Amino acid sequence: MRFALTGLAGYIAPRHLKAIKEVGGLLVAGLDPATNVGVVDSFFPEAAFFTEPEAFEAYLEDMRERGKGVDYLSIASPNHLHYPQIRMALRLGANALSEKPLVLWPEEVDRLAEWEARTGKRVYTVLQLRVHPALQVLRERLAQEKEAKDVVLTYVTGRGAWYGASWKADERKSGGLATNIGIHFFDLLAWFFGKAHRVEVHARTPTVNAGYLELERAKVCWFLSIDPSFVPEAFRKVGKRTYRSIVVDGEEVEFSEGFTDLHTEVYRKTLAGEGFGLAEAREAIRVAAEVRTLPLKDPTPEVRHPFLG
Repeated sequence: MRFALTGLAGYIAPRHLKAIKEVGGLLVAGLDPATNVGVVDSFFPEAAFFTEPEAFEAYLEDMRERGKGVDYLSIASPNHLHYPQIRMALRLGANALSEKPLVLWPEEVDRLAEWEARTGKRVYTVLQLRVHPALQVLRERLAQEKEAKDVVLTYVTGRGAWYGASWKADERKSGGLATNIGIHFFDLLAWFFGKAHRVEVHARTPTVNAGYLELERAKVCWFLSIDPSFVPEAFRKVGKRTYRSIVVDGEEVEFSEGFTDLHTEVYRKTLAGEGFGLAEAREAIRVAAEVRTLPLKDPTPEVRHPFLG
């Protein structure tokens, strides 16, 4: 399989390079406005590199005309570029495999479905929590239990001062915390418990989002933050800046580890025809968009996340 990759200089790009290598793929070309892309030499030193999207697309179009087009365009660029770059992939006759969030708005998911129908190509996304072994076991167990659950979800991932100066702090580009760091967890909740029919937002600041969801089979208090002071003390003492926790009916499932090879597994599933497409991605995108736009609501004690104090 032949791949191209956007966002080659980004934080997550090495996981895509490693995954492409491990599934036996070939990286044909990469794109990034920055030029600190030396990591590619460890994987695909012969790959062409571009800093301008127009030249990148023209190169891939020329390769296609010579019968050497790419099968997949992997997208690891800033969030607001995912939608136009997915459309680029489909124009090139390639499938798209995009980092989270697939897009920022549910309406864009619907338009991409129309593009899939016109081109015959597919749009996939990286929902790596769905291939995390501990979470797969939990989902299988929950599927056997029919009663509605009470859930507390907490995700803290410490970020330094750089975050506030980057595109990630610009809601127009990242979608804000709920989309930039929360999208996987909204997807996880939908995967476990079904669609959300009630969404409340209790906190929405540059470093904290929190609220309440009622899903088909669960009531969920959730909390997201990039402030490392919210990491529990026991984790901070051993140098941890990340904390991921799901408490289901009082039973905690801690899954802060086990993320090393999940991108490779997502690639394997995608190439096997079992990837996560538009239908799987849409619900989390819808919820994140509502979290971004709904007015704040004062929580009652019953639905207030404990980290809100």
